[in-house]
Amino acid sequence: MYSLQLASFLSRNSINYVMENPIQIKRSMGLVRGKSDKVDSKRIAEYAFMRKDKLRYTTLASQELIKIQNILALRERMIKQKAGYQASIGEYKRVLTQSQEKDFFQMLNSLISTLKKQIQKAEKAIMEIIESSQTLREQYVLLVSIKGIGIILAANILVTTVCFTKFNDSRKYACYCGTAPFSYASGTSIKSKTKVSQMANKKMKALFNMAVRSAIQHDPELKKYFDNRMEKGANGMSTINIIRNKLIHRVFAVIKRGTPYVIMAKHAA
Repeated sequence: MYSLQLASFLSRNSINYVMENPIQIKRSMGLVRGKSDKVDSKRIAEYAFMRKDKLRYTTLASQELIKIQNILALRERMIKQKAGYQASIGEYKRVLTQSQEKDFFQMLNSLISTLKKQIQKAEKAIMEIIESSQTLREQYVLLVSIKGIGIILAANILVTTVCFTKFNDSRKYACYCGTAPFSYASGTSIKSKTKVSQMANKKMKALFNMAVRSAIQHDPELKKYFDNRMEKGANGMSTINIIRNKLIHRVFAVIKRGTPYVIMAKHAA
């Protein structure tokens, strides 16, 4: 939101620029003391100079993707509001009766109903934008061919990958989503289990988590894999994370091939 107008201006005027995660810059500074706009500007300039060979110019997302991103953000806020009102009804029902506060409960139910309609309207608007673009439409069809991936996760994938121009392989995207495991070891004294990093897009991680729960119900391959792991006493969250990564690998595979995903279990002899 805060950098969009500047990025749009630079793009319109063909001025190359790099948008970098501020945490990446901050952690690269090491131990620092003091802070001011002048000092920060110098540190950012030093960061850019030291990494000039590794930094890649940023390409602004299309207007369609920006619209989808804004609608997704609004939809998320409406879902949180709806959940808040639904929780309020449960709380008030414990201390009030419907007959005592009839108008009060009617207003709450009306708010919830309105939010439900607006959420549906937001999803419809997202689909209209996707249908208006050939690239978005083709990639969306490929994404939803994977069991567990629906309109919201597919739209978020299109936005976060910038139609698969920001990430060129599944491992990098898994790292971005916080599902890629990393080893933590040093010499012979520190040998921790592999675990995911907390530096991630936690919204995407949560969306893939919901996708996994849907996939293991409707995808015979993943259901069998999940059940087998559970029977052997494997950790549940570890298994879910493995399946999250499987879904991410499938996402990049269908986009790379340009063909919908096919469940091989259906065609097995």
